Amino acid sequence: MTNRPFTITGMDLSGYMVKDASRAIQFYREVLGLEPAHIYPDNRGAEYELADGTTFGLWGGGGRVMPFQPSNGILFAVDDLDAAVTAVKARGIPVLMQNETPTCFMAMINDTEGNSVFLHKHKAA
Repeated sequence: MTNRPFTITGMDLSGYMVKDASRAIQFYREVLGLEPAHIYPDNRGAEYELADGTTFGLWGGGGRVMPFQPSNGILFAVDDLDAAVTAVKARGIPVLMQNETPTCFMAMINDTEGNSVFLHKHKAA
């Protein structure tokens, strides 16, 4: 085993770069019901503190933070996947994929910026 100079102890924050932060904040508020815990000056982004203690962020840095690139990989835990899918479809948001694995159920939508957002439900143990 290699002696490492540091240890990763968890994940502080995960999120997406966005082209239009105001539009993205509105989507996450209105479609997913997430209220920002912090909105950056000039509405350039937001951070959301989730019930499980994790933090999700949106950043519209205009290329000053890092360049925009549509991302893939956020899986938001939901208490009722069927209800979540019904709710997003009722808003006219296409469900691009629904899948079942041996351990979970998930449905994929896109946010206003083209980022993939997964609604995810673990199967009971």
